[in-house]
Amino acid sequence: MKKTIMVAALTGVFATAAHPQSSVTLYGLIDAGITYTNNQNGHSNWKETSGTVNGSRWGLRGAEDLGGGLKAIFTLENGFNIANGTLSQGGREFGRQAFVGLSSDQFGSVTLGRQYDSVVDFLGPLALTGTQYGGTAFAHPFDNDNLDNTFRVNNSVKYTSANYAGFKLGAQYGFSNAAGGFSNNREYSVGVSYNYGPLNIAGAYLQLNNVGSATNNAGGAVSTDNTPFVAGRQRIFGGGISYAFGPATVGIVFTQTMLDNATSITPVGTQQTLGQNLSDGHVRFTNYEVNGRYNLTPALSLAANYTYTNSRIDGVAPKWHQVDLQTAYALSKRTDVYLQGEYQHVVGIDGAPLGATINGVGVSSTSNVVSATVGVRHRF
Repeated sequence: MKKTIMVAALTGVFATAAHPQSSVTLYGLIDAGITYTNNQNGHSNWKETSGTVNGSRWGLRGAEDLGGGLKAIFTLENGFNIANGTLSQGGREFGRQAFVGLSSDQFGSVTLGRQYDSVVDFLGPLALTGTQYGGTAFAHPFDNDNLDNTFRVNNSVKYTSANYAGFKLGAQYGFSNAAGGFSNNREYSVGVSYNYGPLNIAGAYLQLNNVGSATNNAGGAVSTDNTPFVAGRQRIFGGGISYAFGPATVGIVFTQTMLDNATSITPVGTQQTLGQNLSDGHVRFTNYEVNGRYNLTPALSLAANYTYTNSRIDGVAPKWHQVDLQTAYALSKRTDVYLQGEYQHVVGIDGAPLGATINGVGVSSTSNVVSATVGVRHRF
């Protein structure tokens, strides 16, 4: 009997030693397609694209159990262009995410590094842009509210609460890292969400100071090569709600972006700068998105949204109307094919160098643009 107990005890010791409470996961997503655009700077265009829906990436995610519900966590995530093999996010090795921190089952997590802001974390999941149901090309004009993650926040410390009966809170601060310039290129954001069964509600606020201006601290919270705007101050706030019933989900998202002392706007995915040396420096975008998605079968999904954007840019008041559609078919749990299209119409530009612009596609020479992509996504 004693021998049996001793063998069982030793077996337990060696089993524990052989299975330490830590893990590292390699993961990724590859998105490639063929895109047609009817007007890109005055010409139609066929091109191979990377990340029309989701940016291609690979990453490492790890956790170590420290006991008592506490874990050490980290994420290193690289973004790349599958069409030519180059790095994305300005050539950074881990440009999508790079952070380390501690996570508690009871209190939440604190992480430090290059991370998403609170608008992306809390409000992003309620929009179709930035998700698998539309992604990059469904972004609001110039991705003005950053729901498609055009920029990440460097030098940041982030707190995300645990889930308290459906409520979650979050806050982030991105340091300027500049001696004598504490507010020169800094960021702070807050967010809150509530989930009750099929109902999701969220709100968030973000502020950037002095990003990309002539006196900008390049080593601060947000890099100029990652943001479409150069401004003394950028503020984003918004809210959203979604409700799921059966195989369908519908949602509404509202955001507003305000720029002070702005000097230029650069459409995402292009090198073309619009509105250089804006005369009044004040820019405003107000976005209203209505979206829905429906699973026809476990493998086949449909998604659609309509976004109306009212803006004020250098004395003119452009208004963008955008309609987006997507259908995707899962060939397996990890691989799907998709077809999606976007139509955008802009009015009120009154001679300003502003045309229809779809995120990642470019700027039309007219007030209308149509784009369509057929592609494949593989997850690992």
